Amino acid sequence: MRFNQRWIAVVGAFGLVCAGASVASAADAASSTSASSSTSTTSTLRSGLDLAGFDRSVRPQDDLYRFAGGTWLATTEIPADRSNYGTFSKLEDDAIAALRALAEAAAADAQKALGSDRQKLGDLYAAYMDEQGIEQRGLAPLRDELARIDSINDARAIFEYIGRAQRIGGGAHIGFYVGQDRKNSSSYIAGIGQSGLTMPDREYYLADDERNRKFREAFVRYAEQLLSLSGAPDAAAKASRVLAIETAIAQQHWTRVENRDPLKTYNKTTIKELASLAPALDWNAFVAGLGVDPAKIQAVDVRQPSYLREASRLVRELPVEDWRAYFRFRLLDGSAAFLPSAFDAARFEFRERTLRGVQEQQPRWRRGVNLLDRTVGEIAGRAYVEQNFRPEARERIRQLVGNLRQAFEVKIDELEWMSADTKLEAKRKLARFTVKVGYPDQWRDYTTLEIRAGDLLGNLRRVNEFEFARQISRLDSSVDRNEWFMTPQTVNAYYSPPMNEIVFPAAILQPPFFDPLADDAVNYGGIGGVIGHEFSHGFDDSGRRYDGEGNLRDWWTFDDNVRFRERAGRLAAQYSQYKPIADRSINGDLTLGENIGDLSGLAVAYRAYLISLNGKEAPVIDGFTGPQRFFLGWAQVWRRKYRDDELRTRLITDSHSPSEYRCNGVVTNMAEFYDAFGVKPGDRLYREPTERVKIW
Repeated sequence: MRFNQRWIAVVGAFGLVCAGASVASAADAASSTSASSSTSTTSTLRSGLDLAGFDRSVRPQDDLYRFAGGTWLATTEIPADRSNYGTFSKLEDDAIAALRALAEAAAADAQKALGSDRQKLGDLYAAYMDEQGIEQRGLAPLRDELARIDSINDARAIFEYIGRAQRIGGGAHIGFYVGQDRKNSSSYIAGIGQSGLTMPDREYYLADDERNRKFREAFVRYAEQLLSLSGAPDAAAKASRVLAIETAIAQQHWTRVENRDPLKTYNKTTIKELASLAPALDWNAFVAGLGVDPAKIQAVDVRQPSYLREASRLVRELPVEDWRAYFRFRLLDGSAAFLPSAFDAARFEFRERTLRGVQEQQPRWRRGVNLLDRTVGEIAGRAYVEQNFRPEARERIRQLVGNLRQAFEVKIDELEWMSADTKLEAKRKLARFTVKVGYPDQWRDYTTLEIRAGDLLGNLRRVNEFEFARQISRLDSSVDRNEWFMTPQTVNAYYSPPMNEIVFPAAILQPPFFDPLADDAVNYGGIGGVIGHEFSHGFDDSGRRYDGEGNLRDWWTFDDNVRFRERAGRLAAQYSQYKPIADRSINGDLTLGENIGDLSGLAVAYRAYLISLNGKEAPVIDGFTGPQRFFLGWAQVWRRKYRDDELRTRLITDSHSPSEYRCNGVVTNMAEFYDAFGVKPGDRLYREPTERVKIW
């Protein structure tokens, strides 16, 4: 069963996937560092650097990334069941191992109370691990839904099913969600946006090159395989029609760069106005499929107006039988991982091996743990936190955040290109940042969610319906500012513009991001860089459009807008010159927000590190000065290897630059890096002062 993704306005998730840790206070940092030595060349503290991963044959002035990680890159193999592997991956592995122990213990507990969180966690995991039972049941859990799809006979029925798909976790090309009203952040609003593609991006359908043609051929084979396994007649012909429908959808999709624009994607529309915006849309049928009282939805935020108009038109112009094939395939594709092995294997072959280059399927237990994270994440997270997170870490990272906040305010005051009026507004926004650390103060209530032993697909449908009902209920309430959009076991962090908050889950708060037994230079380069990155998202090309209350509002003077765009444009052009593979450059416009986050965040973290020294000279540890260890701490966080197909996919779809450029691309713009390592003209990382970009 496909899981509906919440369309939340969370911009700038730091890192790449899931994960966990702790952090030192500014006072602790100052005292520990200065006590080590103000002028000495040794310290009782360890550096926090993984020296074994360094490559001393490379000069940091030429390639900081490989100096700090070249041996690691040369000796580390990507596991056969992964598309990439790096620093984040080790932390993810640790978190997943902890969750596995919790899940297996819950599954084996014969005394767990019916309806308890432990029962839901254990029975959902056990249902996924019951391969024999899944094989025996075959397609039976989907028969009723497949029959419903087969009964679709006109455009109204198509729109009704598109609405139903939002609720039960099917697949449809029009997405529905409930999120914050971006111009009134204290309220929720229903929204509609583009959806419906199986492959990662519109380019896979539209680009006329050999690589993408092969992907489309593989897509048709995959669709035919699933349709045939489900007993559909004329599976080959239907598969071709599914590709044709998804291609027509892709032609109307907005690009990822367009979708980054918060103003362009905000289009609050009354229900009456929808008739003019998208005449072909049958709103009443769509809402009937949602199973929602129409009176609950007074307005919708249409993220891509032209897409909604054309996507609705497609419903009426393309044959009904083609839509039946499309919905059948999308349901099967979303459910394949939870069906008998023939479906699961077909899904892996196309989605993982063909599209991402993964060689082996992950162990079933690991996939089961990931399923728990996606479905009952806060049940799993609560258990994880109880056993794996020290409460005092919350206070320590809040103290470090305070130090970074102080440094950011100083950086704002020092900006030579920004007017006093805009500086004042920027500092007001900075002062209103909310910081969440570790885990939610209020855990999600799963009381009404029913999980039954041995009913995997039924459980997943109920999870979807539970989450959908939770979203709909928000239309009658004020915004819940205690809500988290990541689970505590996620190795990541994020900034949310409508919330104006930065969030650091428990799992990322550990080495190499923060080591309580290490000198603070590496801590500031690691977790400090993460904190600075998230702060900076509030002021990147997208986040800067929101004010301190989280509302879309232009608080910039005209001239400051111009000056910001000029600097941002130069940074985008810089990154667009990098070519991670021979025929594909980084998309500097797509990655601009994350690149601003990295550049400004690391600059702020460095300033915070200097503040922590309290005027004292940092010790030399492992042969490196404090400033050198700071940059080396940043560099070692970004160790990562990609399979070729995965790297190419990320260059098309990911708003983050590949790891090498998150390291080397940033430091070429920082005078502090030049000073730390004595970078001079002729060194590979040297950039003329006039070409360096400084935004915050």
